[in-house]
Amino acid sequence: MHISDIPPELLARVPAEQRGPGLGRDAVRLLVSRGSAEVSLRAFRDLPELLRAGDVLVVNTSATLAAAVDARLGGEDLVVHFSTRGDGGRWAVELRGPAGRGTTRPRAGGPAGAAVELPDGGRLVLEEPVAPGADRLWWARPLPAPYGVAALLRAYGRPIRYAYTERDQPLSAYQTVFAVPAADGSGSAEMPSAGRPFTAELVARLVSRGVQFAPLTLHTGVSSPEAHEPPYAERYEVPPTTAGLVNAARAAGGRVIAVGTTAVRALESAADAQGLVRPAGGWTDLVVTPERGVRVVDGLLTGLHEPEASHLLMLEAVAGRAAVRLGYAEAVARLCLWHEFGDVHLLLKDESRH
Repeated sequence: MHISDIPPELLARVPAEQRGPGLGRDAVRLLVSRGSAEVSLRAFRDLPELLRAGDVLVVNTSATLAAAVDARLGGEDLVVHFSTRGDGGRWAVELRGPAGRGTTRPRAGGPAGAAVELPDGGRLVLEEPVAPGADRLWWARPLPAPYGVAALLRAYGRPIRYAYTERDQPLSAYQTVFAVPAADGSGSAEMPSAGRPFTAELVARLVSRGVQFAPLTLHTGVSSPEAHEPPYAERYEVPPTTAGLVNAARAAGGRVIAVGTTAVRALESAADAQGLVRPAGGWTDLVVTPERGVRVVDGLLTGLHEPEASHLLMLEAVAGRAAVRLGYAEAVARLCLWHEFGDVHLLLKDESRH
């Protein structure tokens, strides 16, 4: 099933708090999968009842950037998606054709040497594809040097959005309660959306039950609905405090539950073959698959992904293919909502088999 096969009424078009009076971010539903035989539907506000003292929720603190900027190339109107800040001042970017304010018309990048015109007289010189043989994401150098991309995004950027959403939203709608702006202007091109339904009140309830929060950072790049590709390399950091919390919880029999696929990728990148987590950072190109498995994570809280998306391999690595298939069948049957403003899915390992 592709995105076009998902019934239109199951695409979350606005944030939960805009669907009715008195609603908050946590007014979404929570699909709960426990192994391959048990799946239920709860309210997200029930999460504290589903966790226990000693569990650790690993959360991504990356702030979302206003990463979409109007531009021109050779007389053609474009939208540039600033995906990932690279080394040496370069950025990985995606070029898209405008389709209203939602930028959903894909366009191949390049050619090498082409100069994209940016606001305020800036230029973006395309250098080379990020991945050999692929032309969706390109490394580009902002000019004149040093051209302040962070200032550009603050002045002219807007959050990336796709045509299934109803309208533009303020950047605040794309920030999670865990977001911490980076001093160097880094951030996520698209929201680490699994953390969006959390509120300060819900975090307090979880802490009062003895659930701990362990922060890390992974700056996620763009994710195209048209391109079911493995994730590109991304910047991450697992601090010493988080490594210590996770290792202590595992030693004491607590569960390590990642909030989002980005948290899984970062945490598993910092783990050795025995599952011991060490402070780590830099770039990770790890792709978590059922064959590779997970070494640290016991559960995953995530949104609903397209059934062809590479992220589903990660879900299968955590919970098994049968559990994922059962959960997604139930999601469709119970009319759960897809994408960044939609419902969420808690996948837990079947502890009866251990």
